[in-house]
Amino acid sequence: MARPEQVLLLEPQHELKFRGPFSDVVTTTLKLSNPTDRNVCFKVKTTAPRRYCVRPNSGIIDAGTSINVSVMLQPFDYDPNEKSKHKFMVQSMLAPPDMTDMEGVWKEAKPEELMDSKLRCVFELPVENEKTHDMESNKMVSPSLLKSESCTLSMKSMSSTLDDGEVKKIMEECKRLQMEAQRLREENKQIREDDGLRMRKSNVMSSQHSSSVGVVKEEGLSARMVALIVLFFVVGIIVGKLVL
Repeated sequence: MARPEQVLLLEPQHELKFRGPFSDVVTTTLKLSNPTDRNVCFKVKTTAPRRYCVRPNSGIIDAGTSINVSVMLQPFDYDPNEKSKHKFMVQSMLAPPDMTDMEGVWKEAKPEELMDSKLRCVFELPVENEKTHDMESNKMVSPSLLKSESCTLSMKSMSSTLDDGEVKKIMEECKRLQMEAQRLREENKQIREDDGLRMRKSNVMSSQHSSSVGVVKEEGLSARMVALIVLFFVVGIIVGKLVL
């Protein structure tokens, strides 16, 4: 008797993709959805149990709900010439209404009650073009701070993955950014010098204005003194004539 069709909806349906580098744990997510009006028991199995950690690897999905299963690939030495033969199987069955012991239900389940879906594992490494794009994006964040030393080191590290034409274009862009940074520094220096010159002119004008005010005040005082002396002299003459 053929097994019933899987009632759970799997996302993804056929492949579990793991994106490297594989020097650390790589995690992908498998979403299991239950569109029925019955609770569904599930188990996640693999042909390479020592290479993966699955959480949760079994449980119950309530009617009309879903669950995310984390599949964690353990670190290993990746060989791009070796194709992955690892596979996963999602096994399920409708939960009995009066279920109390899930392990017991699995042991007593009949073959015609079990449903399963299989997925194969695919290992992928980041595309070189994407890594190059990320490196260039990082360098373009602050072009005014770009230094010739860092640019030279970047060219050496990237030359192993790029052809001569691409390396030449990037070096030309690097030189252009260096010239732009130098121009900005020179403009900044000129602005500071202009500000200093304006401040010196302002100080000189202020001092000249203060001196002219002092001279006017002194001239005013001298005029008043002369007037007082003349007045005293005239008064003296008049008083002298009256006495005689």
